Amino acid sequence: MTRDDRLLPYTFYQPIRIMRLEEMLHHNEESTLWPWIIIVYDGHVKYCFQGRYRELHARSVLLWNHPDDFQLLEPNRIAGLALQYRPYGAKIAHDIALIAKGSSKLIDIAIALEKEARVFEHNHPFRLQKLFAELLETVYSELWASKQQQEGMWVQKVVDYISIHFHEDLTREQMATKAQVSPEHFSRVFRKHTGYTFSKYLTMLRIRASQKKLLYDMPKLDDLAQNVGYREGTYLSRKFKELVGISPKVYYQKPKRVITLNTNHTACLLALGIIPELGVFSPFIENIKTVPSRHKLIGYEHNVVSNYQEITAACPDVIINYNKGHDKQSLLALAPVVELPCQQLSWRDQFRLISNIVNRQERFGSWLQQYEEQILACNSLLDQQIGSRGTAIVWELGNNAAAYCIDSSYGRGSHILYEDLGFRRPDAIIAEKIEHTGFFTVELEEIAHYPADYIFITALPTNDLAKKRLIKLLHSEEWRTMEAVQKQRVYFINQYELFYGYDPLSTAAQLKELMKVLTS
Repeated sequence: MTRDDRLLPYTFYQPIRIMRLEEMLHHNEESTLWPWIIIVYDGHVKYCFQGRYRELHARSVLLWNHPDDFQLLEPNRIAGLALQYRPYGAKIAHDIALIAKGSSKLIDIAIALEKEARVFEHNHPFRLQKLFAELLETVYSELWASKQQQEGMWVQKVVDYISIHFHEDLTREQMATKAQVSPEHFSRVFRKHTGYTFSKYLTMLRIRASQKKLLYDMPKLDDLAQNVGYREGTYLSRKFKELVGISPKVYYQKPKRVITLNTNHTACLLALGIIPELGVFSPFIENIKTVPSRHKLIGYEHNVVSNYQEITAACPDVIINYNKGHDKQSLLALAPVVELPCQQLSWRDQFRLISNIVNRQERFGSWLQQYEEQILACNSLLDQQIGSRGTAIVWELGNNAAAYCIDSSYGRGSHILYEDLGFRRPDAIIAEKIEHTGFFTVELEEIAHYPADYIFITALPTNDLAKKRLIKLLHSEEWRTMEAVQKQRVYFINQYELFYGYDPLSTAAQLKELMKVLTS
């Protein structure tokens, strides 16, 4: 057969020896020139290749082409297969290759092949060859997947390093050394995984970093250049214009096209009087603010991959999101990404930072002042009606019959109770380290083990099984004897959408709802 007047590449592999792994110890001197495959079922064994000692563990698969450089050492309770084969035609190149953990499928084929080799039947002469071919196909398929995974791991390590050190004098050779590969191989693999050459990727990071700085201030170009890794402002300006299409000064001055990839940051913009170019809108936010559909991204918690084309078409000047590293790499190709750490910043801090990005600091100050005045009025009313606040706990009950106890960093109204209205966390949830984790989960029935002066339940289950378990709990002696139950301080609010948000608009609405139940 021919293709474009050339012979099609063809390779045939013939098994020469198939033996138990422990038997190979006695055949090292007879290895000849043909390659081997070792598959370890169980135990572990040491080997020496080109003077270096290594160890194989259960489900490891080792392939090598040069038997003279290889020595299998004394195994330790080993079970496995050793297989030598002869290739005809073009050889699949590998001096030595390792699959750290072969699949169950691979191990099963190897065991079947070993068994067939010992009970070879002349009336089924091709069964052995068929199993051998199937084993080779599986081995090389998993070897390719393993290679891709290993490449991806060192590329990610390099990308992470560049993202921190982009302002330094980095070279391709330095990064290749860190990855322990040649500069040429580094370039090929880096481009395959990122879509960029090393120099273009470094340029993109530096320009995105300069854009982020220009969101807040317009420094001297030379200072900005040196801050992101360039020596001169004129060079930065040229590279900036090549990537962004406008000069740094114009970018600083222009109204920004903002994309928000979660509901909380969308709500922050709306509170500042700005509709994002594209944003994720929760059902609650949609109910209080009518926005044209062209500004809405599909998905309650946005999935970047499914909406990437829509985000690209919006031509964003800045993208705001929580710190999700797996999304950031693809988004950097479009615009600078401002990541706000979810649990480390309060809603007030996130609101303030976003107001700085869109130059609405005055609007932020006015909104926050009104909210603080509301808090003062609410505390004055609570002082009159309930006096000393005591302890409070917030639960969200799910359809899986799990109960989620929520702390301030996850909102659900707990940030208002603990930070604004003077309630305290009960000792039982402090013992669960909730201030560090943000929440913890227990079985629905276990919420009776966490007493508090006030109990708030912001969401109830909707499926029948979880409902039955809740009803059973509410009729239990353990629940009915809780002090908060006896004093009628358990509040079934059941407004999941309203209490889901951790933003200025949701917080204001949650405050209103909490005050309604506390003062009724």
